[in-house]
Amino acid sequence: MTLVDMRADEQHVPMTVDDLERLPDDGRRYELVDGRLDVSPAPVSAHSLTEARLCQYLGFELAPAEFIVMQGAGINFNADRTHHRIPDVVVLNETDFEQPYLTRPPLLAIEVVSRESVLRDHHIKFREYAEFGIQAYWIVTPDDEKPGILEFRLKDGEYREVQQVIGEDVFATDFPFPVKLVPYWLLAKGPWRKRIGGEDD
Repeated sequence: MTLVDMRADEQHVPMTVDDLERLPDDGRRYELVDGRLDVSPAPVSAHSLTEARLCQYLGFELAPAEFIVMQGAGINFNADRTHHRIPDVVVLNETDFEQPYLTRPPLLAIEVVSRESVLRDHHIKFREYAEFGIQAYWIVTPDDEKPGILEFRLKDGEYREVQQVIGEDVFATDFPFPVKLVPYWLLAKGPWRKRIGGEDD
């Protein structure tokens, strides 16, 4: 995680999402934390593949029509637009879709962990997403040997761990809609479309 003040010569005037439009389209992820720029490197292949399979499986195979599953959706966390996050995948009610950015909590946020994002995903975004009111949070680890999913649910303003599933065990949840998912098939070669739900068709 790199926090950069792009307005150091202006005595720390907070950046807003309007300032993000001036930044290069270079594959990096640009977020805002209290008006300061939070820059993440372009994701590696394992991260991108995991994110794509999650979005495809949840969005095209499982989600009822009233839900939207999106990759890279920007969320403004406050009215002055100085806190802006981009979860890897979000699930929201169709009625909560907004342009150009979301301003209401999605039902579910998913972060795919990379080496550079461990602190951010497990601690910083963990706290921020809970405070913003996102009802469920998954942390997905795209590891060749021990791929896994951690599920948290919001209770009394804090996330509580519901389950941790690793490898070829089946991750099963009923929120925001029924999901069965085998972490191994988020990254593995082979018939992932048939096996990712835990059953070989």
